[in-house]
Amino acid sequence: MSSKSSRRRFLKLFGTGALLFGTGAVLSRTLSADPAKIAARIEKAEGTHPLMPAIEKAYASLQKLDEVKDYTATFTKQEKIGRSLVKAQMELKLREEPFSVYLKFVSPSAGREVLFVEGQNKNMLYAHDVGFRGLAGTLSLDPEGSMAMDGNRHPATMIGMRKMVTEAAEQWLNEMKYSEAKVNVFANSQIGKTACTVIESSYAKQLAGVKFQMTRLYIDNENGLPIRIQQYDFPGRRDREATLAEDYLYTNLRTNIGLNDADFDVKNRSYNF
Repeated sequence: MSSKSSRRRFLKLFGTGALLFGTGAVLSRTLSADPAKIAARIEKAEGTHPLMPAIEKAYASLQKLDEVKDYTATFTKQEKIGRSLVKAQMELKLREEPFSVYLKFVSPSAGREVLFVEGQNKNMLYAHDVGFRGLAGTLSLDPEGSMAMDGNRHPATMIGMRKMVTEAAEQWLNEMKYSEAKVNVFANSQIGKTACTVIESSYAKQLAGVKFQMTRLYIDNENGLPIRIQQYDFPGRRDREATLAEDYLYTNLRTNIGLNDADFDVKNRSYNF
């Protein structure tokens, strides 16, 4: 069977790319996630702007991530695809250098696996499904190709707390051309048993260049790490209030545990590639 035919078959068996990864742009090397670059933008920003408290807290959390080399977590995501809210949960391993991700789905399609290592496999990701759909075997997919992007809100190669908080900081920095933002900080919030601070920005009406009506970034109070982001769309014609567009959550987080090449190798015997 040709590679092209195999990939077409994969699409039919595996489903859309909406359940692969979380939010992000293309590869880690394209990010402006360097705290120094964001710090330079903050330096030039108007200190009294309503968004400054949100930006400063996001920046502080990004700095905390410089201490994190790798981690495991339970990753839960919800994304609005069309008018449907699609949810998936998976066990995650992530290493920052080289950027490496391993995912094993909990639901739906328990046992599905995805693996990506930047600079390997021609920057393609490995993926395989389970059950009857697993007959397609392990395939290499272009993370930015139409198959991986089909039904997905974002390209599939970026997942992780660093990208999440970077996007929040850059979003708020870009929105500083307006003064209409309302910012609330809730210092005593909870996600399960985890105490966290929620930074919330919102707008009373839609403005050009403002994509989301409301953004909520959750920072773990104990370690300062960003563990969740929620983005709400402006109400549409059929909606009375803002609707959830994206929700990315990291729980059961364990950092700096010494993940190595074997954790991101399709030949790992504990994996089913």
